[in-house]
Amino acid sequence: MARIAVIGAGMGAMATAARLAVAGHRVVVYERGRTHGGGVGRLSRDGFSFDTGPGLLRLPAVYRDLFVKTGKETLEQSVELIQVDPAARHLFPDGTEVLLPNASHGGVSQALDGAFGAGAGERWSDLVNRARDVWDATRRPLLEEPLRSDWQVLGRDPYPAAPVRRGWFGGRRPPTLTDVARRELRDPRAVALLESHALAHGLDPRSAPAAATVLPYIEQTFGTWYVRGGMRALADALYERCRARRVEFRFGAEISAIVEKDGRAAGLELADGTAVEADAVVAAVDPALLPPLLGGRRPWHDGDVTPDLGPGNATPGRLTVHLALRGARPEGTAHRTVVHAPDRAAELAGVFGDGHSMRRPCVRPTVTVLRPDDPTVCPDADHEAVTLTAVVAPHGPVDWADREAAEDDADGLMTAAKTVIPDLADRVLWREVRTPVDTAADTGARGGAVPAPALAGAEGRLLRPANLTRLPGLYLAGGWSHPGGGLAHAGMSGALVAGLIVEGEDFRGSQ
Repeated sequence: MARIAVIGAGMGAMATAARLAVAGHRVVVYERGRTHGGGVGRLSRDGFSFDTGPGLLRLPAVYRDLFVKTGKETLEQSVELIQVDPAARHLFPDGTEVLLPNASHGGVSQALDGAFGAGAGERWSDLVNRARDVWDATRRPLLEEPLRSDWQVLGRDPYPAAPVRRGWFGGRRPPTLTDVARRELRDPRAVALLESHALAHGLDPRSAPAAATVLPYIEQTFGTWYVRGGMRALADALYERCRARRVEFRFGAEISAIVEKDGRAAGLELADGTAVEADAVVAAVDPALLPPLLGGRRPWHDGDVTPDLGPGNATPGRLTVHLALRGARPEGTAHRTVVHAPDRAAELAGVFGDGHSMRRPCVRPTVTVLRPDDPTVCPDADHEAVTLTAVVAPHGPVDWADREAAEDDADGLMTAAKTVIPDLADRVLWREVRTPVDTAADTGARGGAVPAPALAGAEGRLLRPANLTRLPGLYLAGGWSHPGGGLAHAGMSGALVAGLIVEGEDFRGSQ
């Protein structure tokens, strides 16, 4: 039985801990905050409850596998999993509306034909069918296997599309998601629909590889799910599973150093001076934070995928408005509505920059409105809990500590939400605004950034550091490591790290 010290109590950390405990190891989790879940948090006030992180789940099979392999109770016996249908309602600036059914390729095609005109559904289906090739080519290396030493092969985009001309004398380059959208979908509303899938994950469609088409493919193929009580209920269930497997948790435990002995990770030193001995250390935090814990040394070989070690983080964050509303949720209301920005170029420049001006929040960004049909998140049937979210630049390029400015930016989200809830102004009891500064305080992520899933293409720029480091005994888990961000990806990181520890460096991936 090995002693395993886990840094952080997020979803990837707990997924790792539960699997290692079942394998017979003694696992202790050290979390600087006061609770578990990492970015999967909860805001509770006056009988209302809101997810402060992701509000929906995709690829639930990851957690089904985790719960089956760590205890007797299945995922469905541990939480109430609800398939969201329709998967989303999309509202476009010209007034077009489309309802996309859940996990139905044919249904989506019909819906797009009805909203955008004949032929739109077929063009979308053709694109998604090509995205299936991306999924088939990258599912194993990006989700189910440790990152290979020859990771450069994943820098090539597997989407089957012709390259794009650079200019008169510039040769050709691989197409971006925006290139593919404009060339294959044509209709600007369909282009916005495809780009919104990338933006929702914090990816710039202008530079994201065409392989990002796999994101709508995953949603349409495997569906969109909600957990009764919110995604925090999933974090709570995983925490209880860890406790049932005798995983120990130490909250309020700030790590000051990772201890090395005989050339391998051998424990931790806490900020209060406590020394912790361990046979292996799992760091489920942003890998960019590790060098200071290792005396300035970097735990990567030359040529490895490494994190951005700059002073900030270029990855976007989220601006969120939680609304406590009087009045019942209307019958037939869509769980998720996406209100598209009237000026996509201004929005992308505000989030990612345009190379010419400072980033600032777009006045009317794309806003996701979540209205769960869940009485457990409201004080009674005569109230409704609603969450508005927009992707924004992280703290640093934008000063999210300026609360007055943040409230003004939140008004832009409210304006978009009025197209979904016309009587919104009369129904608001109170609102709470959360910015990337709040995310940073809760999760420790630099700038309050939210990690995106790893993708093939873009010469490997969207890959995350491998779970195995050059320091024996030190492993990486969570959304900032392979295979990247998102609930499902964090769960897969746990499976990969547990496999590497239990089976050794020859571990070839999850089955």
